[in-house]
Amino acid sequence: MHRIGQLYTFALLVLLLLPLGAHGQKNWDAAIDAKLKQTLLTHKDFVSYPNIAANTDDMMVNVKVATDYFEARGFEVSLLESDGLPVFFAELTVDPKATTLLYYLHLDGQAVNPDNWDQEDPFKPVLKQEGQSGNWETISWDRLNGDIDMDWRIFGRAAADDKAPISMLLAAMDILKESGEQPKHNLKVILDLQEEAGSEAFLSTLEKYSDRYAADYMLILDGPAHNSNQPTLTFGCRGIARFSITTYGAELPQHSGHYGNVAPNPVFTLSQLLASMKGPDGRVLIDGYYEGIELTEAELAILNAVPDDQQEIVTKLGLSEAEQVAATYQLAMQYPSLNIRHIETSWKGPGLKTIIPEWARAHFDVRLVAETDGAALLEKIKAHIKKQGYYLIDRAPTAEERLTYSKIVSFDGNAGVNAFRTDMASPFGLQLSDAITASFGQPPVRIRTMGGTVPIIPAVNQLEIPAIIVPLVNMDNNQHNPNENIRIGNIRDGIKVILSILSTSFEN
Repeated sequence: MHRIGQLYTFALLVLLLLPLGAHGQKNWDAAIDAKLKQTLLTHKDFVSYPNIAANTDDMMVNVKVATDYFEARGFEVSLLESDGLPVFFAELTVDPKATTLLYYLHLDGQAVNPDNWDQEDPFKPVLKQEGQSGNWETISWDRLNGDIDMDWRIFGRAAADDKAPISMLLAAMDILKESGEQPKHNLKVILDLQEEAGSEAFLSTLEKYSDRYAADYMLILDGPAHNSNQPTLTFGCRGIARFSITTYGAELPQHSGHYGNVAPNPVFTLSQLLASMKGPDGRVLIDGYYEGIELTEAELAILNAVPDDQQEIVTKLGLSEAEQVAATYQLAMQYPSLNIRHIETSWKGPGLKTIIPEWARAHFDVRLVAETDGAALLEKIKAHIKKQGYYLIDRAPTAEERLTYSKIVSFDGNAGVNAFRTDMASPFGLQLSDAITASFGQPPVRIRTMGGTVPIIPAVNQLEIPAIIVPLVNMDNNQHNPNENIRIGNIRDGIKVILSILSTSFEN
């Protein structure tokens, strides 16, 4: 472990000491500014096409629009058959001997309820500025003819998630061409048409089209950057497993007057079991739950370098203090979580009843990290339940089992999808960091593991391509919610980040 720590430290020093022009990065600011108005108007048009995956006709209109965009920039576009909507696949080969990067983005957006939006139609994008009261006020698109404020925002469904990175990539390609240059690596681009529905259609194509997807490295252009809006690289994300546990009382719901003090209430039984799983400080008490998680001094230094304000994070959550799994937000993301997402009892009717429920059930989700396998962690949870003296089954108990065992728990689990993480000191990670450093004059924010789970983790694991997430949109973009928006400053910086990437050959 000491040797690994030395390697991480050396790699970090190399990154910090490299001259800014190490990869021949040029100053793209003037070219981006000259292109910004047209980029914003093109993005306005792009966002105006409804893109809810459940509406196949709308999605195929988006495919036609995207095909025109990419073919105009020299890409060869294919539609790959899947178990659902096709996968949009574009290729641009600049040199058969060059490194190939697989870019993943998605074309669909979340469903909308127009009544909850502060504009006429979520698919009629509007330009807004923040007023003195903190409200967002609509301004004319003609304002783009003057000085463009980087804090203005475009509001519309998919304005950020995930059409903004697509527009940034297209604009970067244009700027590169107008500068008389071309990418220094080959590009393969996937636009997933059903990411918001779980990416099952794309995932169904992995084996059939593994040769088409083959690449040296993978970039995932999705998600929000660090809340400082600095260029950000995310090297992995947590996976997710799910399970439910049910405790039992009498065979049928009973009157609490007649049988209170006689029939055990399964809610109390459940609460005692739940309390055994987590301590008051928030740390999980299940044996071996955090097993295998060790952080070197160099890794700790990278995590602590992320410009988070821990107290601000806690305060914004409306809390007096955070759980004590780890000292900071970034450190906490390196450990698996244990979350109860819903609790229910056998009574489903309206109003309150004076009954003792027949059963009580808790539904959990477990966020996994790279060191933890979902199936193995579920086995540890089951072992913990047995250790508490419960008779554990995977179905409802029989009448005979009810008469035999006083403590019964049924367990229903799904190991889900495991996490992924690319080594922060890998050649890909260091070259990507160096390219952005050369363009921006300072290193990007480097996130070891983000808290959420992206649907395409199985693709990262199955294709066995080193993958890094390059999140480009503003953190406060109202992703998946009404009034989704993209900050213009993030569009500008995102184009610059992608130009930095396109201008890098990424040697193996």
